[in-house]
Amino acid sequence: MRLALIISTSLLLSVGLNLPAISQTPIQVAHCPETNNLNLRRLNFNRRLWNQQNISNYRYTFSNGCFCTPEARGPVVIEVRNGKIKITSVATGKPVENPQFFENYNTIPKLFNVIQDAINRKAYNLDLEYSPKLGYPTKINIDYNSQIADEEIYLTIENFEEIK
Repeated sequence: MRLALIISTSLLLSVGLNLPAISQTPIQVAHCPETNNLNLRRLNFNRRLWNQQNISNYRYTFSNGCFCTPEARGPVVIEVRNGKIKITSVATGKPVENPQFFENYNTIPKLFNVIQDAINRKAYNLDLEYSPKLGYPTKINIDYNSQIADEEIYLTIENFEEIK
């Protein structure tokens, strides 16, 4: 009888001692501060690399793999020239009807801001790729919360070219 009582007490104590780890949500357990720091260092390095290029006139093909209306997905060609932004549909070759769909993505500095926001908000998953030569982001995949569906962002930046 005493042996059964000792075993039961030991089991209860071991479960009780592990309670804080068990009670954490998957987001708290899965989020790793070291990964967040690495993403911040990579962002800062690539933003500096981009700024050192001093490129003010450029164009790139942009696609948004969001769970949104097709016209907000692209692909589109975003052209930045002398501070003015022109967004053209790849499919039609005509200016997009709703440029506000691309408001947060229509310059390279704004794309860096999207990444900074994800880091600041401690996104659950952040998968990034940058141009090794110029520093601009080429892929931005963000899952803010693993327990929420359809809030992810999947951005691709391709065919970058400086306009002389």
